[in-house]
Amino acid sequence: MYEIVALYKFTNIDEPLNFQKILKKRLSQLKIYGTILISNEGINGTISSDSKENLSLALSLIESLKGLRKLDLKFSHSIKKPFIRLKVKLKKEIVTIGDISINPNEIVGKHIEPKDWNKLINDKDTIIIDTRNQYECSIGTFKNSINPKTEKFSDFPGWLEDQSFSNEVKENKKIAMFCTGGIRCEKASSLMKREGFKNVFQLKGGILKYFENVPENESLWRGECFVFDDRVSLNHDLSEGTYDMCHGCRMPITENEKKSDHYIKGVSCSSCFDKTSDKQKARYSSRQKQVEIAKKRNKRHIGPNDEIYN
Repeated sequence: MYEIVALYKFTNIDEPLNFQKILKKRLSQLKIYGTILISNEGINGTISSDSKENLSLALSLIESLKGLRKLDLKFSHSIKKPFIRLKVKLKKEIVTIGDISINPNEIVGKHIEPKDWNKLINDKDTIIIDTRNQYECSIGTFKNSINPKTEKFSDFPGWLEDQSFSNEVKENKKIAMFCTGGIRCEKASSLMKREGFKNVFQLKGGILKYFENVPENESLWRGECFVFDDRVSLNHDLSEGTYDMCHGCRMPITENEKKSDHYIKGVSCSSCFDKTSDKQKARYSSRQKQVEIAKKRNKRHIGPNDEIYN
């Protein structure tokens, strides 16, 4: 069994390169896998290990670095290895909204504990906004939430501008925001506060923390939750969901969707078949052949998306 932890913290990091060197060396020694992003604004990542002890040591190491105490952590597990390598990368933003002036270290919405979330989103004066991307929202979300239908998180500011929310809404309505693990809401709520919204709230720890703390029979969540590793999606009990992934476009797909004539394993699905060239399809097909060869040798050829959206 593999233990997995998603983590992040917004904090001022003066020497990201030094942090990168320390974490790359020590986490490799502990045989930790996954991706960690570091920038001047903080740290974000998802890591895993088949050893609870090593994962605990890894978290202790990270939290020992200046400014990184009390990380926001979400735990889950998988029967299959979710990552095949360790990557510790330097970035301009630990989650990319495309505007480095948006700073959750300065202003952010009010964090709402999972146990209090249902009451907030059941309030008739609350506007619920899913800050995740369209392909994530498509397989599950909270009831009555707005789906901005973004392809990437950096589309969110443009979506917000296009809505032309009135001053009355900004002054009087409650804005309840959520994402997978909380990090995108830190920036999205910071943006909304800057744009004049007075009552901005965000689900603390995101959907994953809600799953941990709210009994399924009380849940207002509908569907499954997309995650950025080989599990693809999770159920409310944090077990692996029912979705697979198209390795052509990385969209979640169902077993029924695999019956489409446009589905070619490792190459395309109905969402991307008409969007990729014959040359791209040939390249993906060649990659898939290498994957199958690696499987026969009991090895892995490719890993999950490097994108981290906690």
